[in-house]
Amino acid sequence: MIEVEIKDYLKEMKNDWTVIENKKIAYIFKFKTFKEAIEFVNQVAKLAESEDHHPNIHILYDKVKIVLSTHSVGGLSENDFILAAKIENLI
Repeated sequence: MIEVEIKDYLKEMKNDWTVIENKKIAYIFKFKTFKEAIEFVNQVAKLAESEDHHPNIHILYDKVKIVLSTHSVGGLSENDFILAAKIENLI
């Protein structure tokens, strides 16, 4: 995916996702408690299973970092941005 496409997709996002080496996107969601963070992780896991597209999920007490990329293409695909938007809608 080329940089122009990535920028266009990012404009559609609610949150300010970070692009990593033009191969991944990441965002840290912040919560009031650890319990809320874990509930969010469980929702993301259920969504990821239904989409058959699985992010890396990092739990940092009351923060959850989501990192998306498509392994089969070795970088970003449209599916990463679609799943990112769906994850944003879980909040």
